[in-house]
Amino acid sequence: MIIRRATSHDEADVRVCAEEAYARYVRAIGQKPAPMVADFASQIANGCVYVAERTGETIEGFIAFFPRTDHMFLENVAVRTSAAGKGVGKALIRFCEAEAIHQGLASVQLYTNEKMTENLSIYPHLGYVETDRRREDGFNRVFFEKRLDKPTSSDR
Repeated sequence: MIIRRATSHDEADVRVCAEEAYARYVRAIGQKPAPMVADFASQIANGCVYVAERTGETIEGFIAFFPRTDHMFLENVAVRTSAAGKGVGKALIRFCEAEAIHQGLASVQLYTNEKMTENLSIYPHLGYVETDRRREDGFNRVFFEKRLDKPTSSDR
């Protein structure tokens, strides 16, 4: 599997991946989750989206993240149903964390919907700590943060 920056040619595959990954939550949340209606074209154009693929095959997952003042904000990570349970999501999250460290950022922050119960156990397993719960933009969100070890000057 390789992880690479998404191009405009990947937009349709990214959208299909998001639809597949989040469709099961529509009923529980009562509306499409925010990641299903994201402006992928803009995110891709801004260089915020990376895709995971097997060489010559379809995209298995994607991640959208960008730096903020003192942390990397992980906005979206999704894996196609056909690739679920194969470590694609974890690899994408590790990629985001490595990029945050490379950019000298102290943490990765994210949120998930409280109805996405699998995420509420997956993120702590990956070292993320719940920092807040609040209603935002019409969704009940759970916020997480993972503090990162900053590299020394010899690591860069």
